[in-house]
Amino acid sequence: MMEWSNEPRVGVKMSEPPMREIECFLVLAEELHFGRTGERLFISQGRVSQLISGLERRIGTSLVARTSRRVHLTEFGAEFLASLAPAHRALVGVIEDAQSRARNMPTPLRVGFQGAIYDSIAAAVSRFEIEHPQTCVTIKELPLGDPFSDVLAGRIDAAVALLPVDEPELTTGLVFSRQPQTLAVSVHHPFSELGVIDAEQLAQICLVPITGPAPDYWQRVNSPSTTPGGATIPTQGGASTVQEGLSQVAFSQVGLILCAATAAYSQRSDITFVPINGLPESALGLVWRTDLESPRLRAFAKAIEEAHTCPA
Repeated sequence: MMEWSNEPRVGVKMSEPPMREIECFLVLAEELHFGRTGERLFISQGRVSQLISGLERRIGTSLVARTSRRVHLTEFGAEFLASLAPAHRALVGVIEDAQSRARNMPTPLRVGFQGAIYDSIAAAVSRFEIEHPQTCVTIKELPLGDPFSDVLAGRIDAAVALLPVDEPELTTGLVFSRQPQTLAVSVHHPFSELGVIDAEQLAQICLVPITGPAPDYWQRVNSPSTTPGGATIPTQGGASTVQEGLSQVAFSQVGLILCAATAAYSQRSDITFVPINGLPESALGLVWRTDLESPRLRAFAKAIEEAHTCPA
C-alpha cells in the first residue's frame, strides 16, 4: 500500500496551480479510463499516469483508485472534484471572456504631429475612427525640430511632419496642406507694417532658429540660414516648439518662419504674420517606416487625403 508523507515537498510552489495536472484529472474523472483520457489530451497513457501521480503527490493523498479492471475516484478524489470543477469552469470562463473582450478592443494607431492639429485633420481622424471602429488614433505632439526620431524608433506608427523627408527607412504615404510661408514678427517690428516681404529681406532680421536633431536638409528648408540669393540670415535664440518661438518673437525684434496654416491657427494680438515672397511653399507629409507599412496606415492616409480634397 502506498504511503503518503504529510511533509511539504521541497521546491513545490503551491501558489502556482499545476494546470496541466488539473486538466488531466478533470478529464480522467469524466472518462475513468487512462487510455481515453490520453486520447482526449493528445498525450500517452503513461503521461496521464505521470500527471495524476504528480497531482496526488502535490496534494498529499490518493485521488484515483486503480485496479487492473477499472478506475474510480477515491472518496477524497470525489470531494476534490466537487470543489475543483466549478472553480476550473469559472477560471476558463474568465479567460474566454478576456479573450473575447481583447478581440473587440480597439487597436491604437499612434500618430505624431508637428505643431497644431488643424480642423481638417481632426475631422479626418474622427471619420477614420468611425469607419474603422477596431482602431483608435492616439496623438502625440512632435518637437518642431525633431520630426522623425519617434517614427524611426517605432514609438509612433506614423508622423505628420513638415517636408522634405529624405530618410531611406521612411515612406511618404501622402503629401498635403501646401501653404505659403509667413514671417511672424512683433507688432512693434517695422516689418509688421508691410503687406508682404521679399525672401531677400530676411537678411535684415534675426530669425529664431528651430533647434533639435532634425536633418540638415530639413533645417535648410524650414529654418534657413541664408536667403535664396545667398545672403546670410542672422539668428538669435532658438525654439523646439512653435509656442517657444512665438514667445521670443513677441518680446523681441526677431522673426519666425511659419506656414500660413500655422499662422492662422496661432493668431495673437501681439504678433503679426507677414507673407513672404520668394520662398518655396511648405507642405506636410504623412510618413511611416517602410518595413511597418500596413493597410491601416494606407486607410488613414486616404482619410486625410479625402479631408483635404473633398468639400466639407
